[in-house]
Amino acid sequence: MNQADAPRLTVIGTGYLGATHAICMAVLGFEVLGVDVDERKIGKLASGEVPFFEPGLPELLTKALESGRLRFTTSFEEAGKFGDVHFICVGTPQQPGSDAADLTYVDASVRALAPHLDRRALVVGKSTVPVGTAKRLTGILQELAPAGTDIELAWNPEFLREGFAVDDTMRPDRLVFGVASDWAHERLQAAFRPVLDLGTPVVRTDLATAELVKVAANSFLATKISYINAMAEVCEAVGADIKDLADSLALDDRIGGKFLKPGLGFGGGCLPKDIRAFAHRAEEIGVGQAVSFLREVDDINRRRRARTVDLVREMLGGISGKRIAAWGAAFKPNSDDIRDAPALDVARTMHGLGGHVRVFDPAALDNARRAFPELRYGDSAFDVARDADVVVLLTEWADFREIEPDALAEVVKHKRIVDGRHALDADRWRAAGWEYRALGRS
Repeated sequence: MNQADAPRLTVIGTGYLGATHAICMAVLGFEVLGVDVDERKIGKLASGEVPFFEPGLPELLTKALESGRLRFTTSFEEAGKFGDVHFICVGTPQQPGSDAADLTYVDASVRALAPHLDRRALVVGKSTVPVGTAKRLTGILQELAPAGTDIELAWNPEFLREGFAVDDTMRPDRLVFGVASDWAHERLQAAFRPVLDLGTPVVRTDLATAELVKVAANSFLATKISYINAMAEVCEAVGADIKDLADSLALDDRIGGKFLKPGLGFGGGCLPKDIRAFAHRAEEIGVGQAVSFLREVDDINRRRRARTVDLVREMLGGISGKRIAAWGAAFKPNSDDIRDAPALDVARTMHGLGGHVRVFDPAALDNARRAFPELRYGDSAFDVARDADVVVLLTEWADFREIEPDALAEVVKHKRIVDGRHALDADRWRAAGWEYRALGRS
C-alpha cells in the first residue's frame, strides 16, 4: 500500500469491534489511533493486552504495536488532529426497560469528536444503530465541527462473528459503503484499499440502507435459528427427530444448512438486542406490522431455555438437591462473551430451583464469576462432572465435543447427559451406556 495515499485512521471505541478494527487496520499498513474514554482499557491495549478473548488477536496486537503504526489515546483533540477518516465503533446496548437501542455512546463520541474537526474529514459509523441515526448525526457533526459542511458522515456496518473476527475484518465476504457523495466513497475505498485489493465485493448505497443491512442480516439469521427450534417443538410433540428433519432441509440448496442447528438458541451482544431494537424502530416509523414476526422469533428463542431446564427436570425427576454439571457459560464457543448467554440463563434457573450446579467454560469463567457470583464454578469439564447426577452441555466448545463417554463415565454418579446444542454424537453416547436427551429428539 502506498503510504502517501493512505488516510490516517482513528477508531473511536476500543471494545470488541473497535479494538479488532484498529488492530487489523494497523496490521494492514494504516497509521491508526485508537480512542476511548476508558483509561484502563486504553492502558491494557497500549501494553499489548487484548481485554477480551478472540483467537489470533493478541498476536496481531503485538505485531501492530511493534510496527509503530498503532497507538492509543483518551484525547479527542489528538484524534481530531491525527485522523483523516474517523470510525465510530462504540456499543449500542439495549436501553434498560425498553427494546430500543441506547445511543448514548454513539452521540457522546460524535459530540466529543466534532469540535476538533477543523479540516475536511470523513466520519464513518460502524456501530449498529436504528435507521435514521446517520441523518441525525450528520446534522450534529456539521453544526459542532469548525469545518462545518466539509465534514461528511458515512456508514459502514460491521459483520463480525465472535471467534472469527480477525478473518471477518481482514478478509470480509462483503463491504457496505453508505455514502452521500463520491468523495466519501473514494475516502472509504482508500481506507479499505488492502481489503478491496483482495477482490472483496462492495455495495455502495445510501445511509439509510447501510444502517438497515446489519439489522436485516441479524434478523434473518435469528429467524432461521428460531424456525428450526419451532420445528423442534413440533417434533417433541409428535415423537419425530429434529436432527433428521434439519439434515433433510439442509440438503435443499434453496434453504442450506447454515444456522439451521436446533438447540438452545441464540444469545450474545448482537442478535437478541438487534432484533428487539429493529422491531421497536419499525413501530416508531409506522411499519411495525412488517416485522412483527420478530417478536415471535424472540419468544421461540426464549422458550428454548425453559425447555432445556424441563429436559433436565424430566430426566432427573426434579432438580432440587441434584448435582448438575453445566458445560459452558459463553453464548457461543471461541468467545468469552456472556451477554444474554443461554448457557448461564439455564445454569441460573437450575440453581434457583435448588440444583447444586457447577459451571465450567474454557474462556468465559472470569466474566461469569463477576456477573453471577452466586453460581459455583470448576476448573475443568471433568472437575464439574465429578459425582454429577447429570451433565448438561450448554455451549458447544470443541473441548466438550471431544470428550470420551467412557472416560467421563468414571467420574459421574449417573451416566446422564442433556445435549443443549446438538453437538454430541447421540449414537456414540448411547452405545456407551449413557441416557442421552436433546431438544426435539425422542
